[in-house]
Amino acid sequence: MFSNNQIFAAPLAGITDKPFRRLIRMFSPTAPIVTEMISCHSLVGAHKNCLRNFDHYDDEGNIGTQIFGADVALMAEAAKILQDAGATWIDINMGCPVPKVASRAGAGAHLMQDHVLAGKIMSAVVQAVQIPVSIKTRLGWDDAHCDWLDLINVAAQSGVKFATLHGRTRAQMYVGPAVLPQISKNIPIPIIANGDIRTTDDVNRVMNLGYSGAMVGRGLLGRPWALAQIIGDAVQTDIGTIVLKHLEYMLEYYGERAAIPMFRKHAAWYSAGIANSTDFRIKVNSITDAATLKMLICEFWGCTGAV
Repeated sequence: MFSNNQIFAAPLAGITDKPFRRLIRMFSPTAPIVTEMISCHSLVGAHKNCLRNFDHYDDEGNIGTQIFGADVALMAEAAKILQDAGATWIDINMGCPVPKVASRAGAGAHLMQDHVLAGKIMSAVVQAVQIPVSIKTRLGWDDAHCDWLDLINVAAQSGVKFATLHGRTRAQMYVGPAVLPQISKNIPIPIIANGDIRTTDDVNRVMNLGYSGAMVGRGLLGRPWALAQIIGDAVQTDIGTIVLKHLEYMLEYYGERAAIPMFRKHAAWYSAGIANSTDFRIKVNSITDAATLKMLICEFWGCTGAV
């Protein structure tokens, strides 16, 4: 899995939806990309208010679909649904720190505290599908419980093929620098590094620590070309045209009413650090129709409006 491209796009809730993944693919045709996390309850129940429950992945290349939940049977059923939808591999979320997932739902990072349940979920998912299964986790619940290696060993025994390790505890959330441990040759499955990875130097640093690959998360915000840039590909970034294309993909997927407010955060990330970006973001936040938003984008970046 890692021979062609070892630089992954991370699952980012509310970010790595189908429109954004299409943009990443423009720059990185073969890179492994992980979808934003999908609730096993919502997926199996085919909840209509969640569009990603109905995504198909046959045209997305090397795509991992991430699921979360604490119900063993539902997690297995969700994995089968995603396999049938064209996923390349299944990723199990065992690191999401937000309270509604890690506390109230007993999923995500909570599974770092319950290795017995985690093992049951991993085994059930592995047995349910014919494609590889991975997990994404953290160092541990807090500084007193950094037992990530124990969970990795359970994963290996359950048939999981590789794991991604985020270099923070659940207690840290996303605050403070990510600190990734050295990877021993005795660790039974490949480990992908995640956390504060934005540049080629960051990737080289974690590779020297023994990791088998690196996963870029927040470094993708406003930079769908980041994976290509890290591996040294020549990237032509006509940002205004890219922003317009992203907006078009979102309008196509969500419809105008939902897409416009959802796009505002992307507009802020694309424009960060550019002169007059504060005024641009203020204007974007007041716009409710696509035509006006496209005009503002073209005015800000000096593009023609053609995508």
